[in-house]
Amino acid sequence: MQLLFLRNATFLLEWDNKKLLIDPMLGPKDSMDPIANTANAIRNPTVDLTLSDIAIQTMVQDIDAVLLTHTHRDHWDAAAQDMIPKDTTIICQPEDEEKIKAAGFTDVIAIIDSIKWHHFTINRTKGQHGTGDIGKKMAPVSGFVISDNKTSFYIAGDTIWCNDVKDALDRYQPTHTVVNAGAARFLQGDPITMTAADVLEVINHPSHTNVIAMHMESLNHCTLTREDLAVAVAVAAKECNIPDPGDWIILN
Repeated sequence: MQLLFLRNATFLLEWDNKKLLIDPMLGPKDSMDPIANTANAIRNPTVDLTLSDIAIQTMVQDIDAVLLTHTHRDHWDAAAQDMIPKDTTIICQPEDEEKIKAAGFTDVIAIIDSIKWHHFTINRTKGQHGTGDIGKKMAPVSGFVISDNKTSFYIAGDTIWCNDVKDALDRYQPTHTVVNAGAARFLQGDPITMTAADVLEVINHPSHTNVIAMHMESLNHCTLTREDLAVAVAVAAKECNIPDPGDWIILN
């Protein structure tokens, strides 16, 4: 099992000869408007992909499926929808099925609870993309736990630390967990993705999962940097994998 971290929440998971592309945002730097009602007007994404255009085109032709936690544009942008072949399997939450089909994709699998996909089981989990009215407006979002009966891989999605995440860790005891950090926020309200304190809650959870933190330094409303998170983890004397774009991570 290995993964290639591309940018934001986008990564390629290679596992038992299957390739899953997670939450693809594939457009060039500055290709999208800033997220509104935030502290700056920097265009998104704020950084380029480390792979060449040819490498990205080759990658999307070679994947077995795309897995979408939700369809906010930083997880499913116009460039990804244009580049990915329309007959690619797209795995998603039920609320996004018709939207994805309307974009021309012909093989869409919406997970209500769980599915069998090849020799894997994929379970859908819940999350909270913020608190109060903002959290309600940002909903729905999902996470997913992929398992081969020996190893399990939890993609928490865009969520803060909450009972939904705790319940998923308790139930599935994942070997590895990807969390979306960045402490993204609007001018009003609390963060809508994990803060450093939230990431530490996941690390400190009794499931003892191996935590990989993403979703930093790619969008104009993210306030937590990789360096900030690394310092917080070090001060707490904990471990967390915080990849840079373009990093490969080998997982046991």
